[in-house]
Amino acid sequence: MKEVTRRVPEDEPPPLPENAKLKSIGKPVSRLDGVEKVTGRARYTFDVQLPGMLWGKWIVSPLPHARIKSIDTSAVERAPGVRAVHVLERMLSAAQLRDPKAEKNNRYLTVRYAGQPIAAIAADTPRAAEAAAKLLKVEYEPLPHVTGIEEAMRENAPLVFPGPTEQPATAGGGGAPPGLPQKGNVRGPDTKPRGVGPRGDVAQGFRESDVVVEAEYRTQVQTHVPMETHGIVADWRDEGLTLYASTQYIGSIRDEAAEYFDLPKNKIRVISEFTGGGFGAKYGIGNFGLLAIHLSRKARAPVRMMLDRRDEHISGGNRPNSIQRLKLGARRDGTLVALQVQAYGSGGVAGGAGVGFAHSTLYSCPNVHVEQYDVFTNTGPCAAFRAPGQAQGMFALEQAMDELAEKLAMDPLALRAKLDVSGTDDSLARAHERRVGAERFGWNKRRPAGTDKGPIKRGIGVSQSQWLYLVHRNTACEVRVMGDGSVEAFSGAQDIGTGTRTILAQVVAEEFGLRAEEIGSHIGDSHYPAGPPSGGSRVSSSLTPAARNAAWRCARDLASRLAPVLDANAEDIVFAGGKVMVKGKNSLALPFREAVKKARIQEISHRAERRDDYEGYAAAGAEVNISRHGIGGVQFAEVEVDTETGIVKVVRVVAVHDCGRPINPKLTESQIFGGVIQGVSYALYEERHLDAASGHQLNTNVDQYKIVGSREVPNIQVILLEQLGAQSSTDARGIAEPANVATAAAVANAFYNATGKRIRTLPMTPANVLAALRA
Repeated sequence: MKEVTRRVPEDEPPPLPENAKLKSIGKPVSRLDGVEKVTGRARYTFDVQLPGMLWGKWIVSPLPHARIKSIDTSAVERAPGVRAVHVLERMLSAAQLRDPKAEKNNRYLTVRYAGQPIAAIAADTPRAAEAAAKLLKVEYEPLPHVTGIEEAMRENAPLVFPGPTEQPATAGGGGAPPGLPQKGNVRGPDTKPRGVGPRGDVAQGFRESDVVVEAEYRTQVQTHVPMETHGIVADWRDEGLTLYASTQYIGSIRDEAAEYFDLPKNKIRVISEFTGGGFGAKYGIGNFGLLAIHLSRKARAPVRMMLDRRDEHISGGNRPNSIQRLKLGARRDGTLVALQVQAYGSGGVAGGAGVGFAHSTLYSCPNVHVEQYDVFTNTGPCAAFRAPGQAQGMFALEQAMDELAEKLAMDPLALRAKLDVSGTDDSLARAHERRVGAERFGWNKRRPAGTDKGPIKRGIGVSQSQWLYLVHRNTACEVRVMGDGSVEAFSGAQDIGTGTRTILAQVVAEEFGLRAEEIGSHIGDSHYPAGPPSGGSRVSSSLTPAARNAAWRCARDLASRLAPVLDANAEDIVFAGGKVMVKGKNSLALPFREAVKKARIQEISHRAERRDDYEGYAAAGAEVNISRHGIGGVQFAEVEVDTETGIVKVVRVVAVHDCGRPINPKLTESQIFGGVIQGVSYALYEERHLDAASGHQLNTNVDQYKIVGSREVPNIQVILLEQLGAQSSTDARGIAEPANVATAAAVANAFYNATGKRIRTLPMTPANVLAALRA
């Protein structure tokens, strides 16, 4: 514990004490919308039904690579019940040719993966739409294709794009670094992931090393599989466009609709009452959104366009695969002196398949060189996926650290303690988390690798986690107190299942001395003050300071109006326990609502925007600011490995994490549970399977795409660190990303401890496990 000095703007509230001294913030309040969700009253985009609504159906290419010579829509247009047809003329979510002239002029978009949308129709009923979709006549000129990353890297491989490409970043953190060279299907290298460039002389560092670890690691393609698929209901009217969207950022939906349809933003309203998950893939309008709006405009009726589960797997995004060649050099005392990475990843027809930034930022090392390459294949596009690149990169880096520790005869935790010394908040937090986690997990009982007897072997492992502390600068909140004493908060944020409504209400309730349940918490509408994206672990860090500042100003305004009523100075009026009180005069306490009525106000409203962190930032962008501090954690895993069948079971995980001030420990723990479970699923089960000959994905439904089941979920213990860095009026940060980053690496290190064999390929299927055991 130490004191720091910060300059706080005059119109912001004083610092909060630790959570134990607060009444609403930091308390495990149940989700305010929990009953709506479990009773089915919550309206997701999938549930939206509008008068006269039509059913959209998109038509996709059966070929993985082709030119389209002609499209005949006449039979579709004549089909019963069909109200509109539209051929897609713009492809989103994929890389684009730097020079469009590099491709032979064609009236239609080039097909680059099997399942790529071509056109869509809107019909009176789903059945009519399905029937009409079969009538579209498309004449293709097939082109050579390639679906495997290694095949695509070969010099004579079929070209996915005939020239260099670009893919701008989106609000979700996707996209690829601009201006990189491209040879064939290989684009790169990016030597400055997240803007952190190479340093020192790696070759010299390895010459000075006493110990060198070098290995290749591979990770697979994982699809997002949210509970609710991507989708939009578009309602185009003369007075404006209304979009009901399953999205992580209604702002990006509005902005892209305005750009692509040349509409002023004030003529577009985006509503997202509830979103059934996203994990990074639900940013922007998407090709389905473009088609739905076109169809609605043509049909003059609302159009519902929801992806089915097959389309979701193919086109909804995925976490790219990777081939990582990692080399570490260290002195005998554990000092890391050289780190080199060469990574190739394929996001299909999209760029941005890097392996994160931990190599340059997590551990102290004077000589670092990182090269990350995109490899294009004729497969569906990747999208941001819960800490883009970082989970893949950590799988390799944290195993290599364990290998280095073993060569140095050091405890893996001791080596990390020696090297994780940046002095940032997250680094200091991890030092504490390693100690706390080791004690809770029983790390001192760890046995030498491969010494467990019998065919089923147990082992334990550890991995660290790291992610960015991000702040979305264009975030605002409005708080109102009505004349009857009701209090409401408004933000254009959306909730993808993390509990945004609840934490918004908790922060506002704290300033008024009320319970969170007494606050009207309104989100999910672009007519409200701009909210942050629900991604990158930035909602709590961006929204809660704006909400507290608005609530504090509103409460102080209310106090000034109550002062004459209570014959007191405004600064002596406090709100606590559902009452309005005057300091030192408890006998004057009034119930909150009664006091507000006595003030005879119609409405008080205050709005606040998210100010910069008091300490400033390491990097400031147009929308996102990056702190020099981060967020992270340490996860410990225990596994059982059946060396005869190759089946791995994760028995137990202890996850120790920091996220600044936990606004709601119950919801924070819930996110960590989800991150760990998804991490176990990534480590053991999930994998996209493709047929190389046809380019088709073979496991496009949840009965074929294996995800962790309830009986396969380990015992998970969560320990939260309350960390007050005096950065904002709430000191809240995020948790979703780091909760998922460490799990696969911790499981892999536990696998080695159990068996004495390294598994460097994900997922840990029986085939991969038995191959690793035989190596």
